[in-house]
This record gives sequence, structure tokens and C-alpha cells, in this order.
Amino acid sequence: MRRDFGSLFLLVLVALVLLRPWEHVHLGGEPPRSAWAYVVRAVDGDTIEVQVAGEREYVRYIGVDTPETVKPDTPVQCFGPQAHRFNARLVTHKRVRLVFGVEPHDVYGRLLAYVYLGQRFVNAELARRGLARTLTIPPNDRFARRFQRLQNAAARAGRGLWGAC
Repeated sequence: MRRDFGSLFLLVLVALVLLRPWEHVHLGGEPPRSAWAYVVRAVDGDTIEVQVAGEREYVRYIGVDTPETVKPDTPVQCFGPQAHRFNARLVTHKRVRLVFGVEPHDVYGRLLAYVYLGQRFVNAELARRGLARTLTIPPNDRFARRFQRLQNAAARAGRGLWGAC
């Protein structure tokens, strides 16, 4: 009997670790703080299309703004293709963790999130490499100072768009 209980406990523990029910997007009630998602494609340098909780969603990175490449009636901007290419290589067809902001959606209905690939903070990486400018829109301003410091360092070093545009 004791052995059966131990086996059952181990089975439940393994199921919890594999399924991670606390990390999934759910409907109704308090919105989730984070969710795991599969990146279907990079739309541009600061937007991705993901599969999350069985749904396709567009996700806009919080706090950073890369030069435009796909905005209607807007010409492709300096260093936009490079930012898009970097984002695509980094996250496409990978599992990422989305950490949602205080305001979960923008005016276009996109999810707003801080995006992590393993330990890499994608939003910060774009600013650090000079592929994005900071874009602070309260109340989603948790990392605004960090992004500003990274942008300033990239500008001083002439990295990315700061050395080319």
C-alpha cells in the first residue's frame, strides 16, 4: 500500500512538472502573469506571432521599438531589416516565456509582453545591440530604466542603428 502511494505521488509530481498548469493562459478571472508560447514567426523586429494556449496571437515587445519594415503606408526604415532578421533568427520556431505587462493588450489587440528565450531577455537584447529604441508607455514601464541604459550604451558605442542611421 505504501509503495502504491509513493508511485502515485511520483506520477502526479511528474505530470505537474511536465504540464505546468500554472503557466498557461486561461480565460476569465485574473489575467495570467506569464505563459509559455511557441513562436510561429517574427513579424518584424518587435512583434512576433505565437501559438499560446491553443490560439494564435500577435505579441508586441514591451518597452522597445525597432525601425519599421511592414507598417502599411510607411517606408522601410534604416536598420529595420537587420532588427527583423535578428529577431527572426533568435526566436522563430522556439518556445519562449511571455511575461505580461500591467496593460495586457495594445490598441491593435496585440498581447504586450516581456519575452524570454531561456535566460535571454529578448526586449533587452534588442536595445543592447542597438536594434531598438526605447518606447515607454505607462503603466508598462517596469524595465524602462534598464532599457534606457542599454540604449545609451549602444548609442555611445555606435552599435546597430546608432552607427548606421
